[in-house]
Amino acid sequence: MSIKPQTVQAATLYLVATPIGNLADISQRALDVLQQVDAIAAEDTRNTRKLLNFYSIDNQLFSLHEHNEDLKAAAIIERLQNQQSIALVSDAGTPLISDPGYKLVALCRQQGLDVVPVPGPSALITALSASGLATDKFCFCGFPPRQSGKRRDFFQTWSKIRATLIFYESSHRIVECMQDAIDVFGAERNACLARELTKMFETFLTGSLQTVFQQLCEDSDQTRGEFVLMVEAAVEEPTEQAGDIDIDKMLSLLCEALPIKKAAAITAQITGLKKNSLYQRALELKTD
Repeated sequence: MSIKPQTVQAATLYLVATPIGNLADISQRALDVLQQVDAIAAEDTRNTRKLLNFYSIDNQLFSLHEHNEDLKAAAIIERLQNQQSIALVSDAGTPLISDPGYKLVALCRQQGLDVVPVPGPSALITALSASGLATDKFCFCGFPPRQSGKRRDFFQTWSKIRATLIFYESSHRIVECMQDAIDVFGAERNACLARELTKMFETFLTGSLQTVFQQLCEDSDQTRGEFVLMVEAAVEEPTEQAGDIDIDKMLSLLCEALPIKKAAAITAQITGLKKNSLYQRALELKTD
């Protein structure tokens, strides 16, 4: 069965997902749309021009990024109302996911203009699918704040969520980000750090946050590129009592003589509760 080429419609905004690394990861439908629309709005025209040149697409290109979206959105709405078709692309992946475009799409919906997604690559889904962490429930948290204090507060707001957490991070802050993640989530919380997805040096580091951090620090090459950090879901917190045992008292006493990790392990053996949740509770008791 042959597939008919995509035919673009007038007065329509197309949200076109583009490759996150490997240029072969683009659909024929996406190429058809980029070829036929009246113009393409790109987060960075230089990056998008490389993609268009690779596929021999010569189309009008203009910028739409976080600093000019308010100004450009109104102009794009006017072009759509004049029956033009526009494609919106980000530097990589699916538009609007930690990228510009929300204001434009919201305006299109308010004006009754058609918005058509052309699905494709997304770094968060690509990373999660190969992470080894639970995929039935997950939360995409975007980029953490740049300052350590704010970053820790940010992590704290997600620390009790019972779903896999997904963060984006850059090479400039990945080491500090991992340190803060260990301090907030606990060294024993399982994680996966995906780097340079779909590119030549794609890497997945897995294990506890502490193990992943050690792997990161042992090889300077692992600190280069763009990252997706995934942290396992929080487990149900232990109740204060398990039978006749005062959990908090036991943890506090053990932590006076033992490392937190060991204290949590012993308490888990005695009570049957999960070691990770006991480790988290011990950290809380230490800071109280």
